[in-house]
Amino acid sequence: MEDKADVVVLGAGIVGVSTAYAARQRGMSVVLIDRREPGSETSYGNAGIISSGSITPLNNPSLWKALPKYLTNRHAALRWNPLWALQNAGWVARFLADSVASRFRPRAAALHGLIGASAKLHREWIVKADAAQRIRETGWLKAWRGEAVAAVKAEQALLAEYGIASEWLDRQAISALEPDIVPVYKIGLLHTETASVDSPGAVVKAYTRMFAEAGGDVRQSEIKAILPDGDRWRVVLADGDMSARHVAVALGPWSADILRPLGYRVPLAFERGYHREFKPNAARSLRRPIYDIDGGFIMTPMEQGIRVTSGVELTDRDAPSSFAQLDQVVPLARGVVEFGDPVGDAWRGSRPTLPDSLPMIGPAPRHAGLWLAFGNQHIGFTTGPATGAAIAAMISGASPPFDVAPFAPGRYI
Repeated sequence: MEDKADVVVLGAGIVGVSTAYAARQRGMSVVLIDRREPGSETSYGNAGIISSGSITPLNNPSLWKALPKYLTNRHAALRWNPLWALQNAGWVARFLADSVASRFRPRAAALHGLIGASAKLHREWIVKADAAQRIRETGWLKAWRGEAVAAVKAEQALLAEYGIASEWLDRQAISALEPDIVPVYKIGLLHTETASVDSPGAVVKAYTRMFAEAGGDVRQSEIKAILPDGDRWRVVLADGDMSARHVAVALGPWSADILRPLGYRVPLAFERGYHREFKPNAARSLRRPIYDIDGGFIMTPMEQGIRVTSGVELTDRDAPSSFAQLDQVVPLARGVVEFGDPVGDAWRGSRPTLPDSLPMIGPAPRHAGLWLAFGNQHIGFTTGPATGAAIAAMISGASPPFDVAPFAPGRYI
């Protein structure tokens, strides 16, 4: 007898797990499928930040000023593969076209709506999932080593425009906030309404348990294909088939692959990122995530130690790892906070990114019952819950918790 469900969700990262749980909350029978355990891919390797202020797309007007230093391909914040750039010239051109000033505020407003709804759900769900001990309401600190008064003023003004609180800090105030770090920063901006967690992978697993306890079905299997089957969908797995009224694709950087046989050509690129964790020095602690703007990295206290994350690497999803960016920033991080030897191996993941830096959230334009939820780029952990809640709402015919129009898949496919 073939397995059947109202909804099959493909992908058990933060977006897929959120979609599955939100759909189950609405009374639907839901099966969540991934080839690996939930929270083991892209959702594992981030900085664990629930960022209220990440409303600025990567491709914003300031990119043009920064472009000369990025073109050298030596800056820790961005490395790019010239062959990839040549083969994906269309994506690069669209990405740069969206960097103009006229396209900035509509996208910032869209992200603000998505992030606000998502942060609210995170704070609700993490308590329901019995994982409240993992969340820290300590904000996150963006810090500059050099003079950056104009940049800080501009960012604080933008945040205030959307009602997002922040605090301007000088060197002395930074030392009061983080007394155990070396005072290398001249100026900082504390995002006071931002939270963080000590293990994003563990939080995704906690949300998965919450889904299962609510009656959801979690399966681990290789996903081979999705095929229209009358008014339903057939999901072809390595260990059998499933039938569903609705299929939600939340496979992150693998989403375009499963959609290609259906005729969809998704312009998906990959912000590859790296991290490594180090044994903490209990006497010289880090209290919150710090984004070193000039260094191009984030360091944050995690369950296993201090996690140092690299900037963006633009290349093929499955290209061999290059730890050059990580090797470049770890000494800089050691110059800020004391930590010991590495804990485990360096990690690499791929964050799916569309040319306008907005995810796809909504129905596929040519197939009823097919829902797309991916492309959340480097703020996937922040935006996962509301992305999932929006998909579940639309499936059930209800209103999403934010304006989904700017995220409509039809804008690209």
